Amino acid sequence: MANELYTRTNQKLYFAGVTLDAWKQAEQARGAGFQAQAMALREATLFHLHGAVLGLCHEIAGYYRLAGREAPRLELLLNEAVQASSPSPEFAELLELARHPQTWLGQLLAAHAALFVPPSPESKSKVDPATPLIQAVTLEDETPPLTRDELEQWRQQLKQLALRFRESMTEC
Repeated sequence: MANELYTRTNQKLYFAGVTLDAWKQAEQARGAGFQAQAMALREATLFHLHGAVLGLCHEIAGYYRLAGREAPRLELLLNEAVQASSPSPEFAELLELARHPQTWLGQLLAAHAALFVPPSPESKSKVDPATPLIQAVTLEDETPPLTRDELEQWRQQLKQLALRFRESMTEC
């Protein structure tokens, strides 16, 4: 049983739940270094959720015995070419969710990809001598960081999707 494809998806969903619980405990304790701990747990949760999506894709690809079913990266499985070569309703639904940035999967994939983008300083134009020397600045990012509740919702939606897919892929 331990070598079944669904075990990896379940494991990653469980690990995401563990990191979310640790994040909740850290929020309640509010000790020194809370912000750094919250950031680390946010990234760990995104990592595990992304891995769970990859695990789910491996489940689907394994069920349909697709040629590239052992692909190590999500982009190699969750793309139009795979759907065109071996159409499946599960991959079609995942692709539709991933394609739209307002869906939970689109947001998850964008947030995971953003982890690998290096920070970039603001581009400044040449200083005009007429501009005031002192300017008001804000230290907050334009986009607020993901909350624990958002990530928990994504985890629950992914869990429900996996259960629904497994029911439809079960051979009777």
